[in-house]
Amino acid sequence: MKEDKGRDDRATGSVHFGDPNFEAEEFGDATWSEVCTSCCVHSPEEWGFIALGLFGVIFFLYFFLVGLDLLGTGAKVMSGCKAGELFGDDTNPIAGLMVGILATVLLQSSSTTTSIIVSLVGSAVTVDQGIYMVMGANIGTSVTNTIVAMGQMGDGDQLERAFAGATVHDMFNFMTVAVLLPVEAITGYLHHLTKAIVKNSNPSDGEKWEGPVKKLVEPIGVQIIKENKSVTKEIATGTAVCGDFYPIECNPDIDPPTYESCDGKFGLISCDKDAGCPAFFLPEATAKDDKVSGGVCFFIGIMIIFCCLIGMVTILQKMLLGMSTRIVYKATDINGYLAIVIGAGVTMVVQSSSITTSTLTPLVGMGALRLEQMLPLTLGANIGTTMTGILAALVSDSTKSLQVALAHLFFNITGIFVFYPIPFLRNIPLAAARRLGKATRLWRGFPIVYIAVMFILVPLFFLGLSALFEEDAKGFTVLGSFIVIVLGIGISYLTYWCYYKDGREKCSNCLLARERNRVTLRDLPDDMEYLKSKMALMIEHTGLPDDETKDEKKDSVSKESDEEMDA
Repeated sequence: MKEDKGRDDRATGSVHFGDPNFEAEEFGDATWSEVCTSCCVHSPEEWGFIALGLFGVIFFLYFFLVGLDLLGTGAKVMSGCKAGELFGDDTNPIAGLMVGILATVLLQSSSTTTSIIVSLVGSAVTVDQGIYMVMGANIGTSVTNTIVAMGQMGDGDQLERAFAGATVHDMFNFMTVAVLLPVEAITGYLHHLTKAIVKNSNPSDGEKWEGPVKKLVEPIGVQIIKENKSVTKEIATGTAVCGDFYPIECNPDIDPPTYESCDGKFGLISCDKDAGCPAFFLPEATAKDDKVSGGVCFFIGIMIIFCCLIGMVTILQKMLLGMSTRIVYKATDINGYLAIVIGAGVTMVVQSSSITTSTLTPLVGMGALRLEQMLPLTLGANIGTTMTGILAALVSDSTKSLQVALAHLFFNITGIFVFYPIPFLRNIPLAAARRLGKATRLWRGFPIVYIAVMFILVPLFFLGLSALFEEDAKGFTVLGSFIVIVLGIGISYLTYWCYYKDGREKCSNCLLARERNRVTLRDLPDDMEYLKSKMALMIEHTGLPDDETKDEKKDSVSKESDEEMDA
């Protein structure tokens, strides 16, 4: 019997996972009967493999979440002082947006950023500044799943799909900010709406709540490293500087140190009341030592994420191997608005949009989840992540804090109402994400450049530019105006160059050349070995002497000549 090699060998022409010509965008209609049959009708041996596979997925998923926790905690420790200084600045709308982006990139958690912003409203941050900052936090949160997408760099197809799945979140958030930031600056829409909602409210009756995922991964995380949350808040309010938290004074007679032996006063790395002091805590540590420890944990977190990502994707691919994509797409083809509700619900439970989107990104990469389904799930995650800020506001005694938390919620809801229901507008972030995904096909290093430019260089540039206008000196204002004019001319020329001077084609050719050079250098040793083996076969077949034989003959003739001369 002939074995099926691909869709061309099958009577139905269906595409299966594992096919050499598999394309994630290509799908057809299937019935729910076929879905149920594929999911539930198996032999005892197959059920055993499914159970083993599910255990492996849960195992890797758990440590994937542990890696995300270490990544976030390491980032908070490494950049806690700088993030606090960012929050403490008096900002205009653009600067507030950039502070939100940079703070979220540094802290690796929009939930943490919004909680800090909410707690600072009324003291170090005004309501308007807080609204612009949470807009930036919405953009900065997508950097985590973009980093996760890079874990699939080993496979060009998977990287293209995964990067598109990660950046569709970015594109939608950029669109929403591009529309609602000027609307808010001109009309104060979110400010007035939330002010009317919180009128006569008393938010101090709420209680703090932690999601179950945090409770699951925390037992391992707190044994490795635990951040001191008060550092960023106190620096932001101006009540302390980073050096005020050092040196740490712990009772030297108690070894190992405990929370009580240090009187609850710590630097960037803290101890836990119940679990004790983590492995990276040192009583004699300086701020630099703690930042290095945070950097080490950040690196360890990335390595754990990538390793677990490879394990999860490998197991899921084995489990889906041979299954028709029609079946998989039917099983995941739910109504977009229902997907938004599901994304919001899951994120409310896990208390992190980064966890939700980072877990879904590998599924898009392997082709089990289409980009059209990823978009509404990430939009739901945008809504769900606002719950953390609302809960943080409920434990404060300020209606202004609740106002900013609700502004974050209505910002996301408004963005969905504006863009998602209209197919033309909905397709804009999808098309942009697909273009970015294809860019990784042209050059594998594109994701690194994208993250560095969009989440670090651009926010830093605009933050510095806005600072020029905040100064009272006319010289700085003139300089800032000149830079804005040059920037406008540059963007106009870039647009003209891309669309009328074949700029896009030139960029594509440049990326292709870089990728060819990378592949050539990578394959050069193997190619040389291949050529050597072929040359050896040709020499053996033709009887031609090789270089070594020629050298031996030459040495022999030279030796005979020397002997004759001696004689």
